[in-house]
Parts: sequence; C-alpha cells; structure tokens
Amino acid sequence: MGNGTNKRVVVIGAGIVGASLAYHLASKGANVTVVEANDIASGVTGTSFAWINTSPPPQHDPIAQLRGSAIEAYRRLEAQLPGLEIQWTGALIYGLVSDPVMSASTKRVSQSRILELEPNLKHPPEDAVYEAEQGALDAVAATHALIAGARDKGAKIFTRIPVLGFATQGTAVIGVETATGVIGADVVVLAAGTGITKLTDRLEVALPIEASPAIFIRYTSQPNLVRTLISNAEMEVRQSAQGTLLAAEDFLDDALENQPEAIALRTAVAIQNELHGVVSIEPELACVGIRPIPADGIPIIGYLPKVSGVYVCAMHPGVTLAAIVGRLASEEIIDGKASCALDPCRPDRFNRE
Repeated sequence: MGNGTNKRVVVIGAGIVGASLAYHLASKGANVTVVEANDIASGVTGTSFAWINTSPPPQHDPIAQLRGSAIEAYRRLEAQLPGLEIQWTGALIYGLVSDPVMSASTKRVSQSRILELEPNLKHPPEDAVYEAEQGALDAVAATHALIAGARDKGAKIFTRIPVLGFATQGTAVIGVETATGVIGADVVVLAAGTGITKLTDRLEVALPIEASPAIFIRYTSQPNLVRTLISNAEMEVRQSAQGTLLAAEDFLDDALENQPEAIALRTAVAIQNELHGVVSIEPELACVGIRPIPADGIPIIGYLPKVSGVYVCAMHPGVTLAAIVGRLASEEIIDGKASCALDPCRPDRFNRE
C-alpha cells in the first residue's frame, strides 16, 4: 500500500479508464469515490472493439514508452483480478494501405503459417504481419471487474448521478457538486470521455477533445471461425470466447446506406466472402461509439493548468492504455511520482503562450 491512505479522490466516469484509475488508486490506499452519470461502461467502453493494439503509428510516436508498457500492465492486472479475462490471440494484419511498423513482437509470416493461425481464410495472402503479443477483451466485463476490485478495496461507486459543477476555494477545486450534495475531494480525476470538455469548460480551461465516431458490430454465428484478430482491407474482426463475432468499421456519414445496420449487413457479406464455415451470421448489435480523441492525437493526462486539484485522463485508444495509465496516474496522484512516459501528454501543452 502506498502513502495515500485517506487521500480523497473523486473519479468522474466509470468507463474502462475511470475503472482502472479507481482500482489503482484504491490499491494505494486512497479514499476513492467514483461518480458516473449513467451506468458502468455505458459510454464508448460499451461500444469498443477492445483490441489491445500496441502497434506504433508509421510516423514519430510521442507515447512510444507509454504504448510499449501497455501489455505488461494488462498482464499484471490479469494476475491481480481473477475476473479480468483477456484473449491473448495475437493479431494478423495484411492488405492494408500501409503495413504496421515492425516491433520486437512483430513477425512477417508466410502463407503456410497464416493458414495455421487462421485455417478458415478463403483467400490467405502470400504473407502477413503477425503481432503475437496483442490481444482483446470484453471491455464491459473488464470494466466491471476493475470496479469490483476497486470496491473490494474500499471505493464507493455512485451511478446515475451526474456531476453538476465543482466546489472551489480560490483557484482550487475541493469537491464535486451533484444533485445529492457535494462530495469533498483532495483531487478530482476527469475520466468521462467526450464529457470531459463540458467539465473543464466549467473551470474555464479549454481542452480540444474531438468526438470521433466509429461503428461497432456484434454478430451471432458459429464458434471457432476466427482464432486471432484479423485486420485486412475487407474487415476487422475477432471472435469472443463465447463465440460472438465482433467487427469494427469506420463511420462514413449519416446517409441511409451508411447507417450502422446497413454497414453491419455489408460487413457480414465481407466476412462470409473471407471465411469458410460461416453457415449463418446475424447482426445482434450495430451502433456508433463516440471516441474522445485529443486534437493532436496525443492523450491528455495530468493536472489541469490554472486550477489546482484536477487531474485529466482523456485518450484514444482508451482500452489499450487504460491499464498502464491507471497505474502511472495513481502513482502521480498518490505518491507524487511524476512519470516521464506521461510527459508528452500534459494538458498545459494547449495553454502555453
């Protein structure tokens, strides 16, 4: 246990990022309260493809150190929380505009190896990139496991209670205002996804977080169709441990032919064309998820400028980074241990003159 016993921390937001923060903070002895306007994992977490994708972008990666620690952080959480289950299947990537940047865990594999990994592929390429260490999870179940772990360590969880404002003393935030009263805090952590900007606006601190739509699809189908996570020009698909097929697609526009249900039907045809053994495939869910993406593409993590007592966590990909950010942010908040891996993410980069 750290030295944060009785330090009062209010976490706003109970998606996977807020849940990870709550668990790590409570593990350090903080007096944690989670306040969620809706239900646990009801925001973008509930519509996430949930690929733990640690591949760096083709250009310079300011968060390379952070991204590189993501898998180890999830392995650690997996050992601590029996309810957290991750499918470490690896990811098979081919046929895209550009191949992912090769890393230590990346291998280029031949067609024979591709068919060993994915025997149901109808059109296996001559070669592909295989990211053996990557995986995926049920983001909703993982969030509930983290919340349960936080609760076991003393955290209080309040759902369907929106934050109406902040209690302040000078330039310091000393609590959050809700319909049921003020919850006092030494530190308030903003982990409310795209809702963060409304909260920071109340504090007269502008953060450029864009609401970026993406389409998430869930199908009922036969088990054992997909063994890894496949990402190619035709589809991005994986299969859950329960046999549900999951797919992710880009949001195109609001035209009728590009509504989630229509895209789900087109993607189903693509999956049937790509895989042997798809006897039936029925869309169970097709919806738009709204991702919080900072304007410069780099996560926003750290204390707000101009006011004291407010720590922000806004990022994409949230699922990939939730475990490592939860650990490093809790060390900063409770131990005062600044992390160099988070240096590129500081909020004050948008307020420098």
